[in-house]
Amino acid sequence: MEKGYVVIRKRGADRLRRGHLWVYRSDIFDRNDAAPGSIVALRDERGAPLGKAFFSSKSQISLRLLTRGNIPIDDRFFQQRIAEADRLRVLHEEGYRRRISEVRPLPGAEALLELLSASGVPWAIATSSSEATAKTSLSLLEIPPGVPVITRDQVQYAKPNPDLFLAAAEALGRPIAESFVVGDSVWDLLAAQRAGALGIGVLSGGYGREELETAGAYRVYDDPQDLLEHIDELGIRTHA
Repeated sequence: MEKGYVVIRKRGADRLRRGHLWVYRSDIFDRNDAAPGSIVALRDERGAPLGKAFFSSKSQISLRLLTRGNIPIDDRFFQQRIAEADRLRVLHEEGYRRRISEVRPLPGAEALLELLSASGVPWAIATSSSEATAKTSLSLLEIPPGVPVITRDQVQYAKPNPDLFLAAAEALGRPIAESFVVGDSVWDLLAAQRAGALGIGVLSGGYGREELETAGAYRVYDDPQDLLEHIDELGIRTHA
């Protein structure tokens, strides 16, 4: 399953060493004729190993890290990873429910949604969380009846595939090409691009401004409050 290697520029190699799990197309120094869809070894410009990854020639995220070590990528590898992902998903949901009393909406989130509703701007929630987890956290926002909430359980693929956002636009009865997607991760913005929507980034998910812009963000704001204060930049007219 493994074939060839790809050389990563210093910027991309540094990101991997800081814990990132992907490499942008612009950070590839030499793909060495790597075939799309193949699993390749990663090296920095000095030849030091960085791990192994899936390679894509079309996506802005060209490499998705599988392992930082030099271990075989075979059926057993994926079976173990899937089992571990399932275990961690259960632990995450249990831990989140225990700490829900400490969760607070981001600054400006409630005011932003209230303004959209008051101005007649249709909006929906699209989340990669399960319905059980999303229901608990979204209760903090007091979402009005009739607002569509699309969760991971309702679509075939989660982000960065576009399914969640396409389903949300369909639920609103509006063309996705006339929609904004507001998200705080590169996966949100990549999914927005693939769906055909305009992506808006907020700096609440641990990603930097440059990362969100590289993933396709039209604008990046500090938080929902900052977006609210500059909402005219998106061409959204609110009632005076």
